[in-house]
Amino acid sequence: MTTILTVAIAVTLLTSAFILLRAGNVNCRGEIPSSLFAFIAILFTSGLDVGLIMFPLTEFPTYAAEEVYQFTNPLAIEFGFWGFLVWGFYFLTTFYFCVIEPKVKLFEIPLIKLVNNIVIIGTCAFTGFLFLSYLPSYVEGISDPMRFGLVAVVVLMAVLSSTDISYIKVLSVGSTWLFFALIALVIFSTEGLGLGELFGTIASIGGYFTNIDQFTRPISDYHEFYLFWWFSWSIMIGQFVARFVGGLKTWQLCAALLVIPSIPLAIWFSVLYYNYINAIEMTEFLKLAMVFVGIVFVINSLDSLIRLYTLNLELTPERFGKGKYILGNFVAMYGLILAYQFTPFDIAWVGLIVIGLYAAIYALLFMRRPQLAAKTA
Repeated sequence: MTTILTVAIAVTLLTSAFILLRAGNVNCRGEIPSSLFAFIAILFTSGLDVGLIMFPLTEFPTYAAEEVYQFTNPLAIEFGFWGFLVWGFYFLTTFYFCVIEPKVKLFEIPLIKLVNNIVIIGTCAFTGFLFLSYLPSYVEGISDPMRFGLVAVVVLMAVLSSTDISYIKVLSVGSTWLFFALIALVIFSTEGLGLGELFGTIASIGGYFTNIDQFTRPISDYHEFYLFWWFSWSIMIGQFVARFVGGLKTWQLCAALLVIPSIPLAIWFSVLYYNYINAIEMTEFLKLAMVFVGIVFVINSLDSLIRLYTLNLELTPERFGKGKYILGNFVAMYGLILAYQFTPFDIAWVGLIVIGLYAAIYALLFMRRPQLAAKTA
């Protein structure tokens, strides 16, 4: 699997470079053009979840201790797992669904459409299952009834939000500002963390850019898990957010996706890293604030995916009515989340299926290149 993943990463990076060289000035506009901030907010909150908020403090010690990560510092490793280059997956798929798919409609082919929607539904439920599984580490001492009840509320909120695209946009923009507020809250609550200390800590992220080649292939089994996760999400996130692109040129779209989301990630990870290296314990209030923002991110991730598969399968509120839509999606999604407890599910399996979808699309595009050339002439 490692070899397949490494080849897939290389191909996607080379394809992105080819697109920038050949179609760098092509105008990208989706079905629902939005402002750059709204587009990035939807992308940021749809493509990330609670792990962004909660994982770094538990991962820094691992990156500091294990030999495989010693080529740079733990902050650079953390940033490399979440930032910059990995957003290139989303650039490739966003460009495809914005510019190419409307011309070729390969995702309307029944088999591809079926597999794509199985991936969306399966990954959506698995995201909820991970949230259920990790809740005891986020909220110490949480009881099982509270844990299952909270996940049920999160799923219900996501289904409700998915009933109208305007709800998703408002929630995405709102949760982005909420994340900024969380960053500010932790900065102002951390003793000794001024602007000088913050920028000094951020400078450590330079270790990522000087070793960027290390992140183009799996560094470890844990890094491989992350990369499969990014692949698993890449097609469905690109498919969802492409409709919100507001008229960017291809090179601007690439720059926006790689750079803009990486800035708040760099600041957030740096704030947490400062706490880690100075052995500053997070207060209970800050932990609760982090959990709250993380929960909102989970709702954002789930509502985007629910909206996507229901549109793809024409299971819309307009067709069935809001009551049946909400009940049906809640029962199906929460049921799948509970069912995951009894399966040996591995996200790498989904990643391999998505890589297979990539291969199928590449092959079909190659076979249809004369038609595509005629349509773009």
